[in-house]
Amino acid sequence: MNIHYDARLDGELPRRDKAEVLAALQQAAPGLTLLHREEDLHPFECDGLAAYRVLPMLVALPETLDQVEALLKGCRELGVPVVTRGAGTGLSGGALPLEQGVLLVMSRFNRILDVDPDARTARVQPGVRNLAISEAAAPHGLYYAPDPSSQIACSIGGNVAENAGGVHCLKYGLTVHNVMKVEIITIEGERLTLGSEALDAPGFDLLALINGSEGMLGVVTEITVKLLPKPETAKVLMASFDDVGKAGRAVGDIIAAGIVPGGLEMMDNLAIRAAEDFIHAGYPVEAQAILLCELDGVEADVDDDCDRVRQVLEAAGATDIQQARDEAERALFWAGRKNAFPAVGRMSPDYYCMDGTIPRRELPRVLQGISDLSDAYGLKVANVFHAGDGNMHPLILFDANREGELEQAEELGGKILELCVEAGGSITGEHGVGREKINQMCAQFSPDELTTFHAVKAAFDPERLLNPGKNIPTLARCAEFGAMHVHGGELPHPELPRF
Repeated sequence: MNIHYDARLDGELPRRDKAEVLAALQQAAPGLTLLHREEDLHPFECDGLAAYRVLPMLVALPETLDQVEALLKGCRELGVPVVTRGAGTGLSGGALPLEQGVLLVMSRFNRILDVDPDARTARVQPGVRNLAISEAAAPHGLYYAPDPSSQIACSIGGNVAENAGGVHCLKYGLTVHNVMKVEIITIEGERLTLGSEALDAPGFDLLALINGSEGMLGVVTEITVKLLPKPETAKVLMASFDDVGKAGRAVGDIIAAGIVPGGLEMMDNLAIRAAEDFIHAGYPVEAQAILLCELDGVEADVDDDCDRVRQVLEAAGATDIQQARDEAERALFWAGRKNAFPAVGRMSPDYYCMDGTIPRRELPRVLQGISDLSDAYGLKVANVFHAGDGNMHPLILFDANREGELEQAEELGGKILELCVEAGGSITGEHGVGREKINQMCAQFSPDELTTFHAVKAAFDPERLLNPGKNIPTLARCAEFGAMHVHGGELPHPELPRF
């Protein structure tokens, strides 16, 4: 695959002598593992968005909080930026290293510190895998609800950084709705506790701020999550449609009927065929779209809800409706959906996974818009998304070995995100902004809003050393992107500092 990365940061980073930085950090944090040889750095050159790759100056692998604190203090004194990384499964370049920076890898913080079945909470370190929390809670009849498709590999610290979602977040919420307390270390080495195990915590709601902050405000060192009782029963309906628009309208009809499924997922024909060929889940390969609707709870209520959903789907024009016969088939239906991304990867040398959110009522219009853009750019798009909460994941198929196709895919992805904003949605639902969507931030937010974002960043990290060049564009970048109106050659509010 061709290496592609816009190396320009919003503000130049001073070049530092690698040997001097290494020696200073070794002295500041004795015993800290610091990788510096080129062959040792290559495994960390990208996250799940492999099109963007950069070798970091150094990789730090701490094992204690004291080492993390010492590293951050040392980097601040040296003026060296720090990018924090978990399992590296992110899809927006949020953990992309910096050539003149240190990559702080938290994977060795992988202990489940406590599971309290009475309080229904778990205290975990940031390197714990998402699925491992549910496995540890299972003997108590509990589980952790947010379930990204990468849950077998992704770490809870990364989930907090990106405010990760999953197929069951329609009913049970995103990471932010399932985290009670987070402990962080700031770039100044200060240890902070945000949130509380009580119903409320004093002061500002900084817990909500840290979820989705993409490592720009502090380094997460411990998380307390909510655990939920496993539902008594869960049943899945799979509805087939001969038209994508009908499937999109059916999503709104289900919610309008007062039913909140545990999960409500949609896949178009391209994604259906890929998943069926890969997983053999029993998907109808001739259907233009399918909906997977899971109802969970008390068995009598679930049976009633299944009947009601079936009626709604029939009225919406479903050509066929199947109910999973047993737990094995239910798991198989979900396996097809959760493996849709790797399945599509078997159809094309490369694909570009987008992440935008729209109001449910706009699903048919936006899907048609994506189809029109796909035709205009000559690149196929497979649609897989959390239909219930309007979180879309268009997968743009391309071949990076063909000159210009990666750039075309990026441009098409940007147009899809701008379409989401035009429809009243957002450029991300769970993958984050990172480096990937930084230009589209200019399309979604006004100059005043971006200035406020920079002010919040400065309150935690005045020197902009934590994950710089990610998430929040400068106003000058937005003007260059063409998404901000400039009066007489000046940006709005010229008197304000540009961080």
